[in-house]
Amino acid sequence: MSLITLHAEQAGQLAALTAVSGLSLRAGLALRSRQESSVGRRWPAAWSMLSTALTETAVVLGLFTFWQIAGGWALTRVAGAFDRAHWILAVEHRMGLPSELTVQQLVLGHDALIKVINVFYLYVHINSIVIFLVWMFVRHRGQYRWARNTIVLLTGSCLLVQMIPVAPPRMLGDAGYVDLALQYGQSVYGPFGSGVADQLSALPSVHVAWSLLIAYFVLQASTSRWRWLILLHPVATIFVVVATANHYWLDGISAGFLLAVALPVTDAIERRRQRRSAAGPVTAQDAREMLTVT
Repeated sequence: MSLITLHAEQAGQLAALTAVSGLSLRAGLALRSRQESSVGRRWPAAWSMLSTALTETAVVLGLFTFWQIAGGWALTRVAGAFDRAHWILAVEHRMGLPSELTVQQLVLGHDALIKVINVFYLYVHINSIVIFLVWMFVRHRGQYRWARNTIVLLTGSCLLVQMIPVAPPRMLGDAGYVDLALQYGQSVYGPFGSGVADQLSALPSVHVAWSLLIAYFVLQASTSRWRWLILLHPVATIFVVVATANHYWLDGISAGFLLAVALPVTDAIERRRQRRSAAGPVTAQDAREMLTVT
């Protein structure tokens, strides 16, 4: 089951359930620790990891719930969406960028390929970020918080920009674009005004933003010689979102810019947290010694 099939209400209920489960488990572990249980060390550590995993799952589901609600708000604001879409095309032309039509024309007439990229657009986006978070949590716990916080900041900044409605290329039939997902019955959106996701949030592309983020942190965290293959993920994502006429080149460029801003911010926050954690709490004896020195 993909998160994309969840509505805001369902995601919110799951977020509440996992949050309560995680907090209850954490409270039980704390009580057991105070009672100095004779249980071996392995089980408390495993249960502690489960508690943290449940809490993190609740955070992710909560963010997804907010994302769905914010998309619903954006649906009510349509004024200027098509004018901005044509403005983006004009800006890209002045910048010398190739037309998105040239990419879409590469797949037109290839039914099997079109169905594959439609499935990629529908499922890989959210499932890949879930797999990435699980991988970071299990294999690279030291960098997990940094990655999680970057996702929060990056997605939040994308949502703020997306409150300004911009029609995606697939809605510009007058410019020659084809809505491939709708044409092949694979669209998550459906006719305008229906569907799971917001249809006027083309700029920036969260698909591209998350794929770039995943590639960055995999290259940072992994030491495998195969880690460079992760670069195929953003390359494939950019190709898919353009070929399906869901995004413009500028959607991906703006997503990369927001990631470049988010990374140093969350890095600074994480380094400050680590310094505080390494310093440890100030005890009464430490305070007396500092007063004596001064």
